[in-house]
Amino acid sequence: MSMSVDGLVSGMDTTSIISGLMQTEAAPQTALKTRLSTTKTAASAYRTVNTTFAAVRTAAEALQKVEIWGSAKATSNSTSVTATATGTNPPTGSLTFTVQSLASAHGLVNQNATWTSTTAAYGASSIVVTDKNDVSKGSIPIGGTGTLADAAAAINADTTLGLTASVVQVRAGTSPLYALQISSKTTGAATEFKLSGAGTFGITSQASDAELKIGTPGAAGAYSVYSSTNTFDSVMPGATMTVNKADTATPVTVGIAKDPDAIATKMQALVDAVNSALQTTRDYTSSAPGSTAALKGDYAMTSLVSRLLTGVAGAVGKDGSPAKLGLELAKDGKSVTFTKSTFVDALKSNPALVQRMVDGSPAAGSTAAVPGIADRLFDIAKAASDSTTGTIVALANGKDSVAKDIQTRIDAWDLRLATRKQTLTRQFTAMETALSSLKNQSNWLAGQISSLPTSG
Repeated sequence: MSMSVDGLVSGMDTTSIISGLMQTEAAPQTALKTRLSTTKTAASAYRTVNTTFAAVRTAAEALQKVEIWGSAKATSNSTSVTATATGTNPPTGSLTFTVQSLASAHGLVNQNATWTSTTAAYGASSIVVTDKNDVSKGSIPIGGTGTLADAAAAINADTTLGLTASVVQVRAGTSPLYALQISSKTTGAATEFKLSGAGTFGITSQASDAELKIGTPGAAGAYSVYSSTNTFDSVMPGATMTVNKADTATPVTVGIAKDPDAIATKMQALVDAVNSALQTTRDYTSSAPGSTAALKGDYAMTSLVSRLLTGVAGAVGKDGSPAKLGLELAKDGKSVTFTKSTFVDALKSNPALVQRMVDGSPAAGSTAAVPGIADRLFDIAKAASDSTTGTIVALANGKDSVAKDIQTRIDAWDLRLATRKQTLTRQFTAMETALSSLKNQSNWLAGQISSLPTSG
């Protein structure tokens, strides 16, 4: 039950007085709340910085994968053939051929003059399927009421023979006519099939393989390669080719070449991640005049900036400066610059050197393993951002612990202040009550005195 303190007797604004007293009493809690806000801001700042170091770790790890150094790209000089490089470190080379044919599925039409509607009787209890050599592959029983539609449904429901069917309206009007179109689900010469059932059957499309003619057509040494689909994935090691148009007269050349741009793109990503980490860390640790940075002057963080810069620009064993790969510090020493053309040229002229300096391995003239640029940056970023052992993660978690402790103390103050306010309210209420009682007594005495007889 709340108590009312309004100063009706004393004339004092006791509510405001209590409020002022409570503000004074709450000063330690207010200070704790300010500290809590600062602590949470610092924890958030650590995690933001940690995200950028995690990005450095990911980008560096990408350059530590063996397959990236074998990056290659496939090219085709024709829109009728697409090519992609596959596998790790595919061999370079080229192949010229003509596309003789595309792969196709086998198709049959089943016709009967009595099929004037989809509900017309099919005329047989099953459809027998054989291969092109008349060897039986199985039969498909026709369920339902044995209609043409039921025959199509039975073919489509079968999961073993690889066929699909649809009822086609051949003719409309007063003399409607329907047929059953059946096709193999896949392409290639091996999908050719025969059917027996009701009505007659005719070939609508002949099953065939895709064919590439390698060499000049008609030349003694020219030969063909085949695929049951329009994709050839083993003709040229390291390349997958997909054909989409037959052209027996126009040669197509597919080539596989090393792709230094792919590696350069990975290196650019690493440089971008490093620069992001550098800038973010500086923003949060700035000690510039008037700075309100959440991690102002934090030595653990500023030291990471120095480590990143050294990790990028420091010499790599006997191989020397990363500048030969296009990696240098900016003139202000606060970021890293990357000259892609220098990197690509180095890859073309001495790929082993570039891989050694980036991915690490024994340096020239040495038997000891020397960490490469990506290795150094990975180690720095991992030590900082690892979810269990990372220094930044530990700092953020430490702030979380401090914040939890501060919150506990703030909650304790809530109880203490509530009790104190209750005490002050009782005291002022008691004062008002006492004053009211004194006033009543005073009024009574005054009334008594005024009622006394006066001398005449």
